[in-house]
Amino acid sequence: MKQVKIFAHRGASRYAPENTLPAFALAAEQGADGIELDVHLTRDGRLAVIHDETLDRTTDGTGRVGEHTLTELQALCAGNGMPGFASARIPALEEVLDQVRPTGMFVNIELKTSILWYPGIEEKTIELVHKMGMADRVIYSSFNHYSIERVRGLDPQAETAYLYSDIICDVERYAAAHGVNGLHPGLWNIKMPGFLKTYLDSGLAVRVWTVNEEEDLRRLMQAGADVITNDPALAVRVRRSLAD
Repeated sequence: MKQVKIFAHRGASRYAPENTLPAFALAAEQGADGIELDVHLTRDGRLAVIHDETLDRTTDGTGRVGEHTLTELQALCAGNGMPGFASARIPALEEVLDQVRPTGMFVNIELKTSILWYPGIEEKTIELVHKMGMADRVIYSSFNHYSIERVRGLDPQAETAYLYSDIICDVERYAAAHGVNGLHPGLWNIKMPGFLKTYLDSGLAVRVWTVNEEEDLRRLMQAGADVITNDPALAVRVRRSLAD
C-alpha cells in the first residue's frame, strides 16, 4: 500500500486557530506531511492567509479582507474564539512559507478566487513561492478553475489541482484534458458509488477534504487516497495502525 499523505486543513485547526502560525506549527509537530491554507489579496497587494472573504467569523474585525492593508489585518486577533490564542494573528503567506520551509512539509495553497477574483493574485503567489525556493513543495488549488488555468499559463511546471464540491461528470477526464495534476473532491463526493475508484484509477493525485472521522480516514487511506484533515494527529495514528 502506498504511503498516503496527510495535509492539515488550515493547519491543525482542531487544536489551534485555523490558518495561523500556531496551527501550522502544530501540524508539523503532529506529523502532517503538508498543510492546506487559503490566500486572499489585501488592499495594498499583499498575500494574506485567511479562509473567509470577510473577517467576522475568525477575527475580532469586520468587513472584507481585501478592503484592508496587511498591517491593518495583522492588528486583529485571529484566535477564532479559542482559549489561549489571544496573540494569534492573520499571517502573510511569506511568513507561513518561511516557517514551513525547514520542516520539509508540502503546502497546498488554495487561491480564494471563487467568490472574489483578485487581479494578479496568481502572479504574486507564484512569484513568492519561487522567491522562497518552495516551488517543488507547493500545490495550487482553487474552486475557480480559470484561476488554475492562469497558474498553469504562468508556471507550466506548477503542480495544480481542481477543488470541487458539486458532482462533475467525468471530472478526471476534464482535469487531465487541462493538464491539471490532481483532484480535490469533498468527502461526500467520494461516498457515492464508484467515484473514489474512478478518481484513483485516473492516475491523478486524489486529496479528499475535509476528513475528520476515523472511519473515513481509514477507508480513504486503505484505498490509497491522500486526506486533508483538521485533525492530523488522528490521521497519523490511523495511518500508523494500517502499517502495523
